[in-house]
Amino acid sequence: MSYEAVLFDLDNTLYPYAPCNEAGKRAALDALRERGYELDRAAFDELYATGRRETKRETGGTAASHSRHVYFKRGLYRQAGEPDVAGALAAGDAYWNGFLAAMSLCDGVEAVFDALDAAGVDVAVVTNLTTRVQLRKLVRLGVDDRIDLLVTSEEVGREKPSALPFATALAELDRRPSEALAVGDNVETDVAGANAVGLDSALFVADGDAPADADLSEARPDHWLDAFADLTEVAA
Repeated sequence: MSYEAVLFDLDNTLYPYAPCNEAGKRAALDALRERGYELDRAAFDELYATGRRETKRETGGTAASHSRHVYFKRGLYRQAGEPDVAGALAAGDAYWNGFLAAMSLCDGVEAVFDALDAAGVDVAVVTNLTTRVQLRKLVRLGVDDRIDLLVTSEEVGREKPSALPFATALAELDRRPSEALAVGDNVETDVAGANAVGLDSALFVADGDAPADADLSEARPDHWLDAFADLTEVAA
């Protein structure tokens, strides 16, 4: 089946997430050590996990739940018992700079984008997280000029699996659900959210194995991609 539009997730779909996340954490730890924090990796991981846990508990379902600056703001407060505004800013900036420096496209992405362009298929990125960070990622990956539309959860006020990010993209592209395919790595957010809107979905996990069929709940992708390049046979 061919489609008129493909709505891509970004993180762990167009590039592997895990190595970038690790690089970001190492950079943030170095930044905190430079500011006088005597942290080994275990202590840093606990600080990060504490800030992340508090942030997600209080801002879950919003783009703020992914903010590393908020993680460090809260984690450092728990660590020191008082605010460290400059430290949170330095750690958050260092995290994203380290993360971005480690990014690289999955094999096959450029070839797929070429094929979609040649076939006249619209390309959108529909993603959770904040707009500035996702813009930086697209520029870093060198695909910013290949994207017809970016929709972030920050812009629409709801996170996938909400239907709103997908519906917003379809409306902007003037496409019906039957004319579009959603591609992502997460069954609970990408596949379930897309299927709820009536979109076909394809599952591709950049830095790990896709869940086994037995592990899937009611959300099931219409297509399973072992390699990103396989998308050409499905969508173009």
